[in-house]
Amino acid sequence: MFSWLARIAMACWRPVSRYARMSKDDSVNNDDDDDDSSFGDSLLWSKDLEKHSYGEFSFAVVQANEIIEDHSQVETGRDATFVGVYDGHGGPDASRFICDHLFKNLTRLARERGAISEEIIRSAFSATEDGFLTLVRRTCGLKPLIAAIGSCCLVGVIWRGTLFVANLGDSRAVIGCLGRSNKIIAEQLTKDHNACLEEVRQELKSLHPEDSHIVVMKHGVWRIKGIIQVSRSIGDAYLKRPEFSLDPSFPRFHLPEPIRRPVLTSEPSICSRDLRPSDKFLIFASDGLWEHMTNQEAVEIVHNYPRAGIARRLVKTALKEAARKREMRYDDLKRIDKGSRRFFHDDITVVVIFIDHELLSKSVSVVPEVSIRGFIDTVGPSNFNILHGI
Repeated sequence: MFSWLARIAMACWRPVSRYARMSKDDSVNNDDDDDDSSFGDSLLWSKDLEKHSYGEFSFAVVQANEIIEDHSQVETGRDATFVGVYDGHGGPDASRFICDHLFKNLTRLARERGAISEEIIRSAFSATEDGFLTLVRRTCGLKPLIAAIGSCCLVGVIWRGTLFVANLGDSRAVIGCLGRSNKIIAEQLTKDHNACLEEVRQELKSLHPEDSHIVVMKHGVWRIKGIIQVSRSIGDAYLKRPEFSLDPSFPRFHLPEPIRRPVLTSEPSICSRDLRPSDKFLIFASDGLWEHMTNQEAVEIVHNYPRAGIARRLVKTALKEAARKREMRYDDLKRIDKGSRRFFHDDITVVVIFIDHELLSKSVSVVPEVSIRGFIDTVGPSNFNILHGI
């Protein structure tokens, strides 16, 4: 009986095709669509348009740091889509670890518990955090600064017509919804966990009433313990466990007093919703995009321009605005190499997921109930289309 059900399920969930790891070398990077420049940006690469379970997606990355700290992935099977954007800080180790392990943890837990749910996603985040802290413990003797490496973590899962979004840090997911008179409306699906927000500062103060320095204004920016802006992350072990405290030889990360309990948390904010006919597309992006445009500006760009290359268009719009703020042209900005570029903008990752409702309704109505079990049993990284952000 089980083998018969498994065969049906595998037929339902067989992937359409597969993609290899994405890099600058295999990207489609035409810069003549919206740019009057005679040469492209060597630090910007993209995929114009690819298929996912419920439509198409566009993908773009621009590097600013000497070593890119953003990692990302899109995993798509026949009837499910997973999106991850991981904005690292202090180095790429945490974001790379998340890219390698979070999706695997999610599929493993889904197999064990027989469902996809907010609880399953939360458990996958927890398992990924535990795994990275184990890596920190194992390697901090040789590489002590790994204790100061962390990453924001933004995840979206579309499963049988339901969208789940989970977030740590200040990467952001925004949905474009069609309103009256065909006007596109931006709806932010995630909460920004950043000390620049009064709500976050109050949350930290209420959680740490004994610590008058839990948030400190430094160089005109609110920072937790005067060091970091995001209040939730994977990693940043030195702000979570006393055993990972860094000594005064690392003044940037040294705390005058050992922490008594975690200053940061890896508990994600999670929301879910049934996708509606008015929901047209999703934008998943690291905070480097949102520093230079509003949610509404972003959805209007996606709504008003062709799908092909739309993620690249968003990134280039943000870069032009970053250049304008420094009273320079984008052509001048493009001449600045990685590392030095970080003084002008952050690493930026953008994934735009279009939702084609005829595919969504067909999938939800046609796939038999046993496919849920089939997805749990058969879907894994090797059974999915995989597109990594570097």
